Amino acid sequence: MKSSAGKKLTASDSQILFSVLRKRFEDNAGRHPDLPWGEVEARLEADADKLWSLAQMEATGGEPDVVGRDEETGAFFFYDCSPQSPKERCRLCYDREALESRKAQKPVDSAVDFAAAMGVRLLTENEYAHLQTLGEFDTKSSSWLETPPEMRVLGGALFGDRRFGRVFFYHNGAESYYSGRGFRACLKV
Repeated sequence: MKSSAGKKLTASDSQILFSVLRKRFEDNAGRHPDLPWGEVEARLEADADKLWSLAQMEATGGEPDVVGRDEETGAFFFYDCSPQSPKERCRLCYDREALESRKAQKPVDSAVDFAAAMGVRLLTENEYAHLQTLGEFDTKSSSWLETPPEMRVLGGALFGDRRFGRVFFYHNGAESYYSGRGFRACLKV
């Protein structure tokens, strides 16, 4: 996947994406109480690169939706809200260093690089915990999360899931990858 810089959607693709995002926004009002769609739409119309990134989130199965707002800047936060980690973003190790360290059976990409190419970033542990207050996510999958440098330097990487009615955070070797582990993205618009 190539970098998101300068990518634009066609007018038709933009119209379709706006329709999908608006319907999801309206159908899931509990994720963003008191946030007006008109303001979200205006911010998206003003930033074609962000709209392209949202299209990538949608195309890879993320089902992006607004989950909050930055009180200082007024920007909206979009997270992947698909029930399970997006299938098109599974079977990835954590980052480039982990990918290059594998000698055999390398995955096709890393979660960090894939996210950067989409113009997004992985959710942090706190963001993932917030997402889990809005519904039940990753009940059959898991998602790589932005890993603190002190953990990554030791070879580990962080991921989360929901099992037995609880949210869990775990560690794994950053070079590992699984068919049921992808990543959830965050985009600030």
